[in-house]
Amino acid sequence: MTRAFASLNPQEALHVAILIEDRNAGIYQRFAQMFTEFHDAESLEIASVFQDMSAEEKRHSAMLQERYKERYGSEACPLTEENLREMIEVPRLEDGDVFDETETSHRSARERALQVALNAERNAHDFYARLVEQTEEDSLRRLYIELSMMEDGHVESLRNLVLVESASAGAIKIQ
Repeated sequence: MTRAFASLNPQEALHVAILIEDRNAGIYQRFAQMFTEFHDAESLEIASVFQDMSAEEKRHSAMLQERYKERYGSEACPLTEENLREMIEVPRLEDGDVFDETETSHRSARERALQVALNAERNAHDFYARLVEQTEEDSLRRLYIELSMMEDGHVESLRNLVLVESASAGAIKIQ
């Protein structure tokens, strides 16, 4: 039986947030490895962005794990992402048009890769922000506010990186 994320208690929600960060670290690592295998300069640049994103997701996971430990000690939570109805913050290559050759003249490889991460982080922020508005239970609401703010920080950082890339390429465009 699957459950909506909104039905989780605070411990389960924090546990799933950790799982999401760990999952994304792995996805970005696989993206980096895939692009590294192409061996051309543009692919290596994209791989570097995804490697950085993997490291960032690992830092997010470690931060959330510390919060979990502070709040719940070593108490295990059996919930997995497979127990949820919705997929949250999933990086998708097609979101950033990384492979779209028509984009290569308008946006750099680095910018296209950053757009993949930006789209995933923006979706996560929007998801948690909706939960803040829908949730009345105080401890859950505080957790969703915390997660939403964390994702908002990620969105802003990535938007700034995309802006820098766009400005250096001479074409400012944020999706």
